[in-house]
Amino acid sequence: MPVPRSILGTQDVGDMELDVVAGAWPDDVRGHFVVSTSDQRTHPLHAFFGDGIIARLPLRPGPDGRFRWRARVIDTPSVRLRRARPDLFTAGPVGTSSPWGFVNAANTAPLPWGDRLFATWDAGRPVEVDPVTLGFVAEVGHRDDWKPAIDQAVLPLVSTSAHPVIDPERGCLWTVSRDVMSGAVSVIRYAGEGGRVERWDVADAVLPQATHTITQTRDWLVLADTAYKIDAEEIFGADRTVANNPDGPVLLIRKDDLRPGGGTVTCKEFRIAPEVNHFYAKYDDADGVQVVMEHTPGVDIGMYLREDDLDAFGRPVDPALRGMYCHGMTPALTTVLLFDPETGTVREHARAGDPARWWQAELSAIDWSIEGQTAPTRHHLVYLGFHPEAINQRALRNYTGRIDADLFPPEETPAVLVSHDRDDLKPLAEWTFALDDYPTSPSFVPRGRGGSRYAGADPGGHDGYLVVAVHNDDRFRIELFDAADVGRGPVAVLAPPHGTTVPFLIHSAWMPEAVRAPDLERLSFADDLDDRLDQLAPDLRTVTREVAADLAAGR
Repeated sequence: MPVPRSILGTQDVGDMELDVVAGAWPDDVRGHFVVSTSDQRTHPLHAFFGDGIIARLPLRPGPDGRFRWRARVIDTPSVRLRRARPDLFTAGPVGTSSPWGFVNAANTAPLPWGDRLFATWDAGRPVEVDPVTLGFVAEVGHRDDWKPAIDQAVLPLVSTSAHPVIDPERGCLWTVSRDVMSGAVSVIRYAGEGGRVERWDVADAVLPQATHTITQTRDWLVLADTAYKIDAEEIFGADRTVANNPDGPVLLIRKDDLRPGGGTVTCKEFRIAPEVNHFYAKYDDADGVQVVMEHTPGVDIGMYLREDDLDAFGRPVDPALRGMYCHGMTPALTTVLLFDPETGTVREHARAGDPARWWQAELSAIDWSIEGQTAPTRHHLVYLGFHPEAINQRALRNYTGRIDADLFPPEETPAVLVSHDRDDLKPLAEWTFALDDYPTSPSFVPRGRGGSRYAGADPGGHDGYLVVAVHNDDRFRIELFDAADVGRGPVAVLAPPHGTTVPFLIHSAWMPEAVRAPDLERLSFADDLDDRLDQLAPDLRTVTREVAADLAAGR
């Protein structure tokens, strides 16, 4: 049973004390490891769609030599309304709905911005949380500014990106809003305070499926169609029958065209294959726009496992994996693509793949400092491995003609952490995990201090550490690797007592400090409420106003 059965557990979210159980913790590891996850206690049909949890781990020990893991459900308006009337919330294949509207799960990725911390999701506005208490601070921007995909009385569905970017030179947050029916896309800019955001519609541009990630260079925003497709019939109870598109558009939008006040902007459009979820641009674009594309052929995040499923080898799926997304049915492929906005051409500069060992490149770490993004040296990737028990026959049928079962290894393969050279993607070092380990999103921690807040003494991604949270049914643990040589294995390991596990962790990040959220003007929940509240029954209007009053009073 290589995929840990505890990974979708419904245990309480709580604090843990971690001890060094192997190796020696280096003195020059600093800052905080933060990670997002989905609360399985809310019983989502799809494991990714539970209410958001955020956890923080200081990377320095306390006076007693122990490391204090703190995790909290983010008490957003969605969560508070659900707590007041849990009977009115219904889990579905694409999220949770209610008379108020759609839950903003805010469960996918932490996004540090200086001393501030945000939590994100693909179907809701970014949520600011307090880095110390992990409590809810505010949602970003008035709902009407986002051009909701589906408006509701209180909780609109905002189709956006789970991976916005912070512009280190313009001092803002860039993200998107997308129409789920037409695929039309808008750019969103948040200046960091106030209750409003700016929006620019992108002329004649369509992202037909989704937009999980955006990335940036000094002069360009880079958007790409994401391999996640909604099946309308599935929403109404039918089996999922759609497959992700095998290719899709990439849009380049010049930042200088995004003038104050919003409006309409043009883009440069390209087309790439195979499909993609995560991608990362080199910030320096003097020689063109260079992007690492972590392609996801045969990975259908929208497909989740059911108790009545058969796996890739025809065996019944273990009910403990109910809700887990369908794992990779095709070997992973990673490329470096060069886009030329002047000529409209795209060419492949490098590629990496190993069908025997590298399956499902879903989780990576880079140096997020401006220095590191300008001159990156390493791209660290966790390949989760081939897991036939997490692939169902329904997905294989949907991808008939696109999956080569002859490439399937004869049995499960372990996860591998690989440090790729950022330019040519050659593997510089590798570490293979035990077969029953399930590593999650790594984060890069720079060594020393450099010029900018997030920079180390020698930026790029090679000089520092990788923090990797690892699921295992014996116990959860945190492994620390030397980013210059992950092949040495963990230099130190933190763990709670045996038998202690945590629910499935999604994306992680590193921040240099943890201080209370600054006192700034932000959107309040009450600011979002207007005469659309009249769509609700009187008792639900009362609950809504009580939640707004509690938030305004800091309760």
